[in-house]
Amino acid sequence: MSLLEINGLGISFGGLKAVNDVSFSVKPGEIVSVIGPNGAGKTTLFNMISGIYLPGRGSVRLNGTDVTGIAPHKLAEMGLSRTFQNLQIFQEMSVLDNVLAGFHLQERGSVIADLLSLPGMRRRAANARDEAGKLLARVRLDREQGQKAGNLSYGALKRLEIARALALNPRILLLDEPAAGCNAVETEEIDRLIAELAASGIAILLVEHDMKLVMRISNHIVVLDHGEKIAEGDPATVSRDPQVIAAYLGREETEAADADG
Repeated sequence: MSLLEINGLGISFGGLKAVNDVSFSVKPGEIVSVIGPNGAGKTTLFNMISGIYLPGRGSVRLNGTDVTGIAPHKLAEMGLSRTFQNLQIFQEMSVLDNVLAGFHLQERGSVIADLLSLPGMRRRAANARDEAGKLLARVRLDREQGQKAGNLSYGALKRLEIARALALNPRILLLDEPAAGCNAVETEEIDRLIAELAASGIAILLVEHDMKLVMRISNHIVVLDHGEKIAEGDPATVSRDPQVIAAYLGREETEAADADG
């Protein structure tokens, strides 16, 4: 059974169809990648799925429930969490505190209990610190938990953002270009982490430009071009698809011509 179902999703800006009639599904433990040239509509699609944009057409279903247009914090409570193309890290806070910030949706204590530091609140705080430490170990940042986040390498910051997303205990994790800006070693670390998360049963929906990573870890690939789905299938099938080849090669030839001109 599919955990996430995207049915005929579309949105227009100023009469321009940014995404048009896109459908696919993601199963528990599956890694599905959305790829396409720049401007293909990938991040816009993510923003509709995660509740940032209200779709003009179509629907999003999470575990069988229609969640189209539901606010991001409500989706997080229902098991959908995401990272962003641009890092959303508190640079001046410690690595541990950045992950603790992700536990806010799970905190159910009263304001009075918090103000008075009652035993229940102290227990929750201690449990959150313990769980945050486990998440940092999961992304291989446990030794850095006391450091200021701004001192980490770029690749480590990407893993820190994933750890904070995991604090929401998601059933599906949306990763928007998790390897962007990373060197080869950092990309391998991200690759291994994504595979481990999927193996644990978490569904992964991924937008990524690193085609080697995409082809290596994906179970299924959805290809967009100018907001339209032009291909879908396993990595081997997609890599041989004439429309996919034309979309990428055509864009490269245009960029080369612009550079020559």
